Order: sequence, then C-alpha cells, then structure tokens
Amino acid sequence: MKYRKDRYGNEISQLGYGCMRFTKKGAGIDYDKAEKEVLLAIEKGVNYFDTAYIYSGSEECLGRILDENNCRDKVNIATKLPQYMLRSMKAIEKTFAEELSRLRTDHVDYYLMHMFTDYSEWEKLKALGIEQWIADRKADGSIRNIGFSYHGNTDSFIKILNAYDWDFCQVQYNYLDEHSQAGRRGLQPCGYGIF
Repeated sequence: MKYRKDRYGNEISQLGYGCMRFTKKGAGIDYDKAEKEVLLAIEKGVNYFDTAYIYSGSEECLGRILDENNCRDKVNIATKLPQYMLRSMKAIEKTFAEELSRLRTDHVDYYLMHMFTDYSEWEKLKALGIEQWIADRKADGSIRNIGFSYHGNTDSFIKILNAYDWDFCQVQYNYLDEHSQAGRRGLQPCGYGIF
C-alpha cells in the first residue's frame, strides 16, 4: 500500500475504503461479509474508512467490526455531519454524539461537513456557531481533522476552501470530466494542480 501524509504528518493510505455501499442482506447490511472485507482491507494496508450519518447502518457496522476485532487503533475513521438536516447547535451536538456511539469510539479522525453545494451552507453553520464548536471538539480530541465534502460548482468550492483553515476536503473528480463540481480549477489551490 502507498501512503500520503496529511497536513499533520499522519500517513493515510492512498486507497481508502468507502462504507456507503456495504452489501445488503435482507433489510440491513450483511455484517459477516462486511467484516471479512474490512478486515482484509486493513490487512492489505488500507487505513482510511469513509462513512456518513446518512449511510443507513454503515456507521454502526463499521464501529462494530472495529470494536469486535480490536482494530480501531489501526484505522482512521472519516464520517460526516449532515449539515443540510441540522438547524441548531443542539442538533449538531446530538448528531455528533450519536455518531460516536454508532462508531463505538471516542473520536473521529477525519470529520467532514457533508455535501456542501453552496457557500451559503457554510454561512448558515457559521451563524449557528460551528467554528467555536469545531475548535472545542479539536481541543477535547473528539475530532482530529476537520474538512468538508463538496458537490457544487467551482467558484463556490474555492470560496468555501478559503473561508476556513480546513485540514482536508473531499471532492468528486473524474479525469474524463475535469470541469464538473470542484474540477481541476478547484483542485489547484488544494495543492493538487499538477497532473
């Protein structure tokens, strides 16, 4: 496995494991299959596992696998705050506490504001007090790195990128369509502008 260093020098596998589409069995996730897949990925060196609050059953499944196999300390968990669903700091606190419980952990390594599509979404979170909340969560160690995932246009992406001292961001990028969403122009200020 090849690794890259994050802004704090932590080694992150270049290949991450997306937990959005664990195989289903009946109405839920096929836990046995998911467990085998996750453990094999860890064995092969994958240490970045991406899930989200709205990925039905995903946080619970990943948390159970890591807990029951005593391998939480071998991985970095990335999960996401569903900012588009929340209208108060009380709701943000409740959601984050629920995520920690689902994941059976006391911290999230990479926490994202989920699915920004426009700068106005960041402004709404700022008005609620999200910047102080992030500072408090980083200070108490329950969030190690803060970022955002993005699905809007390039101009709004660059505005959000410059609006806060983010540790990371997650974007959709396709070499066959370099101009959708953040696009090539959005990646350049992130330090990935040379292809």
